[in-house]
Amino acid sequence: MKSNISIIVPIYNAENYLKRCIDSLVNQTYKNIEIILINDGSTDNSEKIIKEYKDKRIKYFKNKNQGIGKTRNFGIDKSTGEYIMFCDSDDYFEINACEELIKKAEKEKLDLVICDYYRDIDDKKQEDRIISFENTTLKKRPSLLNEVNLSPWNKIYSSKLIKDNKIKFNEELKYEDTPFVIESFDKAKKIGKVDKCLYNYVIHSNSETTVRDRRCFDILKIIDIVRTYFKDKDYALEELNKLNVRMITNYTVQQRVQIDKKVGMEFIDEAFAYLEKEIPDYKDNKYYKTRGFLRRTIEKSKLLTKIYCKLYRRK
Repeated sequence: MKSNISIIVPIYNAENYLKRCIDSLVNQTYKNIEIILINDGSTDNSEKIIKEYKDKRIKYFKNKNQGIGKTRNFGIDKSTGEYIMFCDSDDYFEINACEELIKKAEKEKLDLVICDYYRDIDDKKQEDRIISFENTTLKKRPSLLNEVNLSPWNKIYSSKLIKDNKIKFNEELKYEDTPFVIESFDKAKKIGKVDKCLYNYVIHSNSETTVRDRRCFDILKIIDIVRTYFKDKDYALEELNKLNVRMITNYTVQQRVQIDKKVGMEFIDEAFAYLEKEIPDYKDNKYYKTRGFLRRTIEKSKLLTKIYCKLYRRK
């Protein structure tokens, strides 16, 4: 008998994208799936769209607005499949996504399988290829921390991996994906990859990744959670420091799109203070070697980062 896959979809005001998302799931070539749709307090027509589907594999839950971390955890608790996948409600699967990922997972007895994905920007798809690797573990290949995107969606997880290890999304902070994915990597006994783009990550003007407000400070708390988790795992230290420098740098330079300029400057101050405390030699970090001379000169300097954000501030 074929293994069942639980696909967890948190939904909040996604009426413009939801039909494409659900269509991509109900039409999967691999049929033994349960589709867990969780309406997280939507105030638009999302529920109406969901109720148009009569597919018996759909399990629909309607909750008050609780946030994506709590909603995904709710979905995990409700799942019954041997494997778990995640899909954001504005994204969508390639039609053969489930088939390709579970085939690899089952044949090679993997706890976690990763695939490449498309970035869908204004309906124009761009391939985002992740470096190929042989089946491995995070301990054997700590570079996975920087080679693989730390989003939950272009992956299949064994339910046993998630549930036996009680791996949960953070329910209080933004950027809740990172600790979940990293702990899954660390606890997985074998990780593999399918070299195909099987997921479509949609980027639009109101995407969480393009909006900046006071929640940007949560990234420092998330990094702290990850660093605490790896406190006694020396094998990951070099790659962890590289990851943390990359994450912090990404958010300091993006303060040019911060809604409140004062908040942006406060964040840059806190971010550089965090680097100086936790990674005192951060200016020598390998991450900067991947950056051009001008970029890394700006990114290593608090003053130059502030000047850059003021000069190129997005109105």
